[in-house]
Amino acid sequence: MTDNWTTNNIPDLTGRVAIVTGANSGIGYETAKAMAEKDATVVMACRNLDKANVAADQIRQAVSDANLDIIHLDLADLASVRKFADDFNARYDRLDWLINNAGIMIPPLTKTTDGFEVQFGANHLGHFALTGHLLETMVKTPEARIINVSSSAHSRGTINFDNLNAEQGYSPGGAYSQSKLANLLFTLELNRRLREIGANVMATSAHPGWTVTGLQRGFVLALSRVFGQSPPMGALPTLRAAIDPDAEPNDYYGPAGMMEMRGYPVKVDSISAAKDPELAQRLWRVSEDLTQVQYKQFN
Repeated sequence: MTDNWTTNNIPDLTGRVAIVTGANSGIGYETAKAMAEKDATVVMACRNLDKANVAADQIRQAVSDANLDIIHLDLADLASVRKFADDFNARYDRLDWLINNAGIMIPPLTKTTDGFEVQFGANHLGHFALTGHLLETMVKTPEARIINVSSSAHSRGTINFDNLNAEQGYSPGGAYSQSKLANLLFTLELNRRLREIGANVMATSAHPGWTVTGLQRGFVLALSRVFGQSPPMGALPTLRAAIDPDAEPNDYYGPAGMMEMRGYPVKVDSISAAKDPELAQRLWRVSEDLTQVQYKQFN
């Protein structure tokens, strides 16, 4: 693999369409900006439209001809997820990249509109539902990719099927790690199903290392400023997972440096649980039941 992969490795993206969830800040913002610089049409899928408009203005100041669109998306509300997909499909007939980036990290115990623990509900179930609603458009788009942004915290995760909604005790960090492991298991089972139907779509994943973003607070933020890397560097694994022509289904990209905390993006490894096909299939079935989203391409 090429060392020191950067945005200079991204070719011209004219005529192609990307959705970036959580594009108003941090890694999502930098991902959207980098793709806009290469002339992709970037749909910024954001919960807070005021912040999204400010972010879009900032991108346009840096990229004068940026082709940006903002569509409201609240991943913690399955009705909002469906409406986003309906709005997108009414405007576009192709989707080259679905970048499932948005995330919630270690909040106090909170429930989504539909009653799920918010990290599992938004980080995993919201993106599971979103992908299901958009897959028909992606299947019609040549060489489309789904990129699920996970975290090195997945390595501390387990899928506790008996306590997915934290009714029996809540660990903010444990729930976050569970949601990030779920992102990788979703990638695994999604690729299996896509191969089964011969679809010209694949899913990859990435993690940003230790990147200074708005998710961090207090002491963790102070440590991030010492050990972490900038959001433009943190976005590179996502961008490589989306763009690299040599990427294959289930490839996972992260920083090359010590403990994958910082550095240029390379292929990295995940824990064995993230590669467990039976666990991935069980999570898929549970996710379908909880969201009531059936991927009709696979049924």
